Amino acid sequence: MEYRKLPKGNENISVLGLGMGGMENCPDEEITATIKKAIDNGINFFDMCCGAKNIFEPFGKAIKDNREKIYMQIHFGAVYGKNNEYAWSRDFNSIKSTVEWELKALNTNYIDFGFLHCIDEYEDFDALSKNGTFDYVKKLKEDGVIHHLGFSSHTPSVANKMIDMGIFDMMMFSINPAYDYEKGDELGVGSTSERTELFKRCAREGVGISVMKPFFAGKLLTNESPFGKPLTKFMCLQYCLDRPGVITCVPGIRNMADLDELLPFCESSFEEKDYSLIGSLSISNVSGTCVYCNHCQPCPAKIDIGVVNKYYDLALFGDKLAKNHYDKLSVKADACIKCMHCNNRCPFGVNQCERMTLINKYFKGDNL
Repeated sequence: MEYRKLPKGNENISVLGLGMGGMENCPDEEITATIKKAIDNGINFFDMCCGAKNIFEPFGKAIKDNREKIYMQIHFGAVYGKNNEYAWSRDFNSIKSTVEWELKALNTNYIDFGFLHCIDEYEDFDALSKNGTFDYVKKLKEDGVIHHLGFSSHTPSVANKMIDMGIFDMMMFSINPAYDYEKGDELGVGSTSERTELFKRCAREGVGISVMKPFFAGKLLTNESPFGKPLTKFMCLQYCLDRPGVITCVPGIRNMADLDELLPFCESSFEEKDYSLIGSLSISNVSGTCVYCNHCQPCPAKIDIGVVNKYYDLALFGDKLAKNHYDKLSVKADACIKCMHCNNRCPFGVNQCERMTLINKYFKGDNL
């Protein structure tokens, strides 16, 4: 398993997390066994916006002897109805009583990540502020019950406003190729450039991103994919993990079988994760843009072209650590031998040879 460090914390988080949104029809024993197996295989990050209330207690049994090994996102605003089904609320008493019950069911007395749930409109945050939820969350943070504050959103403009507050360490956001290239549904909010700018800002300012909806509700895995043919789960996960700021992906699972499909991801080959077929999407805002897919590999000069491009893009947008990360690379842009191998392989038509020259000049100080 690969782990990424939370920028504002000491937590090392598995790049593959799990979302509990779809396990409500799974028997209690299988829920417990599935979570134990996930932990045994190195998964340590779980999103607890569950499809139903019945998931919490068997989950709590699974983590009883592993609590210090895992991290959970608890959502302030996700509640459960009369039939124990997931519901969405802005009522303070419902939110407070739900979180208190969740902690008891999970056999824990602290929350790793306390999330303001589904801040998709400015009014959503205003409602949580006016009803006392925001103050309650901040008080729990002051008391040490919540270790990190976060929020979930689908809307770049709103997410930016939340980040402006300077108090959030994590953001849960919907990321997948369909959304990022404006071929998604109503939840794929924001233009390609808006979404990219948001991710880069998160990387620059140390706000980690946990990714929801990496498979576009499964549509990317079918012939309904907007890219003309299905992608695989591994392609989608790698695409998300290549976006700036992303710490972990939390695909939803329904049962043990779904977990078993995901577990080989970190040991899979480059070819199994290669998502370059999205280059077949014929829209202008993809062409000429490096999306760090590394389809240009292997580079004869051993340059990690995707990483070099990522650090350059982050530096342009003000990430003060990007140059430091670039300087630590064992092979930099100046190693380019202009063999054109990368240009010929790039599915997005990027002239990487020219980019390497530009990036080399930039990091040598010509434009700093």
